[in-house]
Amino acid sequence: MRGMMRNLLALLLLFCFLTPISLIAPLSAQNDPQASAPASAPEPNTKASGRIEAAGTVLDEIQGAPDQRIPEEVLGSAECVAVVPSLLNGGFVFGARYGKGVASCRTEKGWSAPAFFTIGGGSFGLQIGGQATDVVMLIMNKGGMDHLLASQFKVGGDASAAAGPVGRHAAADTDWKMRAQVLTYSRSRGLFAGLELNGAVIKQDKDSTRDFYGRMVPFKTSLKGDIEAPKAAYPFLSTLAKWAQQASK
Repeated sequence: MRGMMRNLLALLLLFCFLTPISLIAPLSAQNDPQASAPASAPEPNTKASGRIEAAGTVLDEIQGAPDQRIPEEVLGSAECVAVVPSLLNGGFVFGARYGKGVASCRTEKGWSAPAFFTIGGGSFGLQIGGQATDVVMLIMNKGGMDHLLASQFKVGGDASAAAGPVGRHAAADTDWKMRAQVLTYSRSRGLFAGLELNGAVIKQDKDSTRDFYGRMVPFKTSLKGDIEAPKAAYPFLSTLAKWAQQASK
């Protein structure tokens, strides 16, 4: 009998000892959000997505101008379109000679998933010099597209380049179809004009590619349409499709 009473007393003491701990734990967790909240997912990268949106805005503003724009027949013939939007940290300002852009190419399914690239070096002409400079490059034929798909090429070296014609329609006497694989443009301080980019080197921006896709995606895979474009790419691709379709009418 004494043994049973001793065991019962021991259990009662154990219960009284453990109960405060069990009550305090959830209360302390409720008062400390960091302790109770589950581990949050990593914040999505906004720099690559921001470049996509900026590229769409640049193209929309340029093509929305009545006279100072890429001629419709030129844009309608381009195999690929690459845009380097002005960045806050200098971007494509003269002297820095460095910028980051995004490109897309025509495929059987429409415009391809975007490819991210950097461009630097070379001579950027007199148009570069304003604090807000946007650059547009049109790859006009298969040869230029092959260079772009190689993930690295030198404008004017590996791929022939020329300043593109400007206006709603290209003048009849221009030979833009024959003279260059890449046509280049710039917009600085409101002035839109053809731009010489000879010597500039284009390379795949691997960091932005990984940030945007969550993994490394080669130029060929994205630009040939072998992967589906994420929803975040629509601000650029939908704008590109709109103006390309209008140019083909």
